[in-house]
Amino acid sequence: KTDNEQRVPLTPDAVSLLVAHEHSVYIEAGAGIGSHYDDHKYSEAGAHIVSDIREVFQADIILKMAALTPEEIEMVRMRQTIFTSLQLPGLCEEYFRRLASKKATALSFQLIKDRTKAFPIIRAMSEIAGNTCVLIASEYLSHPQYGRGVMLGGFSGISPTEVVILGAGTVGEFATRAAIGMGALVKVFDNSIYKLRRLQNNLNTRIYTSIMQPKTLSEVLRTADVVIGAIHSKEGRTPCFITQDMVRQMKPGSLIIDVSIDQGGCFETSHVTDHNNPVYIKHGVTHYCVPNIASRVPHTAT
Repeated sequence: KTDNEQRVPLTPDAVSLLVAHEHSVYIEAGAGIGSHYDDHKYSEAGAHIVSDIREVFQADIILKMAALTPEEIEMVRMRQTIFTSLQLPGLCEEYFRRLASKKATALSFQLIKDRTKAFPIIRAMSEIAGNTCVLIASEYLSHPQYGRGVMLGGFSGISPTEVVILGAGTVGEFATRAAIGMGALVKVFDNSIYKLRRLQNNLNTRIYTSIMQPKTLSEVLRTADVVIGAIHSKEGRTPCFITQDMVRQMKPGSLIIDVSIDQGGCFETSHVTDHNNPVYIKHGVTHYCVPNIASRVPHTAT
């Protein structure tokens, strides 16, 4: 269990499958509560429920959604296998040195590839994040403190909400689908013509698309109600496309959702937040910069 991470790596059905193949499964007490899987369901599936996390770390394979804490790294034994997610902006070089000193086999969920060299777990979480960030936008646009009392989408007789999406990958595609479905006017930016063309074909409709031209971006941001940063970098941190001056020119009460924050963010004004304190206001613009957006809907994400 970790603050701000409600997902759990195994469902009770997955535990049943492992137990049926003669594996022993140890679950930390309360690990699935955030995802609405109580200890009884895991126990009925054949898992051993333990209250002391040190008992879990006696296993050969450790699964945890969030990165191991420094205290948990100390519990790691030589040649264990560990599966976790990595939110790199919150980790330092010393963290990896300590983990490496344990000589364990550590795998990141985000870096697991399938036979086609795609990232299936990133794909699944990205689809969830794309849909969820539009629902988050709807919540904060109508919020009395952080928004302007605006309904996301369209309504007969008034101008539709303008949603700008940076990135035409999986997050961008599913955010676009959700926003269009709610009646919003969507504009998508990406430097890959191939991705923009693929998005148009997948949606089976023509929408506003453009490359990341600074002048065009700056003009579009002035009228935008929501800006979603969904740019994924294959290595290193995400390029910072939106400067502080561009954010200053946005409408007061508009909203930025930086889905790219787990790679450093694509807005100059972004910094990491969490589910306990997800938003802050800078230059009159509300910023939502939670790295693990999928954890907002933990049952689905699990």
